[in-house]
Amino acid sequence: MKFQRETAQIFIPDGLDVQAALSRTTHLGIVAHQDDLEIAAINGILQCFQRDNRWFSGVVVTDGRGSARAGLYANYTDDDMRLVRIREQKKAAVLGEYAALILLDYPSSAIKDGANPNPIADIAQIVKTTKPEVIYTHNLADKHPTHVAVALRIIAALRSLPAAERPKHLYGGEAWRDLDWMLDEDKIVFDVSALENLQAALIGLYDSQISGGKRYDLATLARRRAHATFAATHAVDVATGLALAMDLTPLIEDPAKDIAAFVATYIERFAQDVRERIIGLQKS
Repeated sequence: MKFQRETAQIFIPDGLDVQAALSRTTHLGIVAHQDDLEIAAINGILQCFQRDNRWFSGVVVTDGRGSARAGLYANYTDDDMRLVRIREQKKAAVLGEYAALILLDYPSSAIKDGANPNPIADIAQIVKTTKPEVIYTHNLADKHPTHVAVALRIIAALRSLPAAERPKHLYGGEAWRDLDWMLDEDKIVFDVSALENLQAALIGLYDSQISGGKRYDLATLARRRAHATFAATHAVDVATGLALAMDLTPLIEDPAKDIAAFVATYIERFAQDVRERIIGLQKS
């Protein structure tokens, strides 16, 4: 594959031929930043780990240059941080036994530019090559602009493909905003109780972020455990870790569907549920 940016790269952890490595993909994560795969797409990683009939491939769209930094990394330049984050992501790909890792190396500004067709073209090419059954990305209610922009570019790329070449499922996972506010019937709930040691190790590889002032290692696993405990008010826990996602599949099944209105319906249903509960309890 030839990408729009010359600095883009493909990394195959087990050294298989690139085409063979990509074609075995069943679960694909496409995210904004290094470490977002291990947060938003953890269900795909766990579904494929140590399996010979399922393979997870990851795509990181941006270059990592704008990362927060402190401590050991306080004086690193943007170029230094880019290289560090690439190394960390490749280590995660090895540990997680990914089929392939693709680093598109775009600056965030290029992703947030809705008039830039290049990221859309790259993503469409990747999907056509890998033919995944499932794609994981960011949810459209995330508060990080680059995360939302990546999800929008993915939707545009998938809509540009013939229906037969689109995945069966497109899920938007959690990162900079939890999804526990959604009504239970609207949530996609993934049981990620298994391999907590692997989950911790994957996040723990990103030392530039953790020692740089962001304890993603603690916060990510704590959120999954909290979801498991607070999932049901009148039932004992049936899982030790849950990851939540927004089902974005309808947006690729119907390319004419308005994206903002689609997300707003989830918010409106939540608001209506809150209103009705309060009103009902005032009357009782």
